[in-house]
Amino acid sequence: MTAAISLEAVDKWYGTRDKPVHALETTDLVVRQGEFVVLLGPSGCGKTTLLRMIGGLITPSHGRLRIMGRDLWNGDVRQSSAVSDLGMVFQDANLFPWLTIEDNIALPLELKNMPRQARLEQARRLTGLVGISGFEKRWPRELSGGMRQRAAIARALSYDPAILLMDEPFGALDAITRDQMNIELQRLWLETERTIVLVTHSIAEAVFLADRIVLLSPRPGRIDRIVDVKLPRPRALDVQTSPEFQDIVRDLRHRLEEIS
Repeated sequence: MTAAISLEAVDKWYGTRDKPVHALETTDLVVRQGEFVVLLGPSGCGKTTLLRMIGGLITPSHGRLRIMGRDLWNGDVRQSSAVSDLGMVFQDANLFPWLTIEDNIALPLELKNMPRQARLEQARRLTGLVGISGFEKRWPRELSGGMRQRAAIARALSYDPAILLMDEPFGALDAITRDQMNIELQRLWLETERTIVLVTHSIAEAVFLADRIVLLSPRPGRIDRIVDVKLPRPRALDVQTSPEFQDIVRDLRHRLEEIS
């Protein structure tokens, strides 16, 4: 299967007033097209740094990073042809309060100068895909946290990126809503066949969603191990009570305790 994301000897140093901080050790990783990969690890292990480097938001200190076969960086210059394949969703939905939901979703298309009618039609199609049809004319403040995150996902999908990068997208939601969003994200992934890379602190969320879990060690972050999750799909919430699910969770928890 073709690589959607390829990291070759990528690392990251941050300069500080005291001394440089080594955030991520030399890392090699390939994410295949259509794969759901979760980055898991303790706080400060470099999960978000790694995701933001893949997203073109942070320049790697060394190494080569390719998106859909194209180099993401030429020196310190980000390559727009590679970035166009990336959509990002953060923990905060970051919707503009003065725009309706449909206008928030359509904003990236407006920036690409798509005619208004065409971009609103795309926004309405996406509200159906993420399960918020009928709320197109609402303001962000009128939606629950989970519905705002659905709108944020729709916005990230508006220009049809091949890869969706998600940084703790459900971390601020209550447990019941988070479970519902995990079900919806799995459905969305199965329907669209996009590549997804998601950062989480939740072991259960990682096992529920992932094809593979990349476990990172504390700073300087490095890949401790990669765990294949071979549970059948689609996964219902009750899979979490199965012995197979619990075995993976237990092994990951024990390893996290060892390396933390």
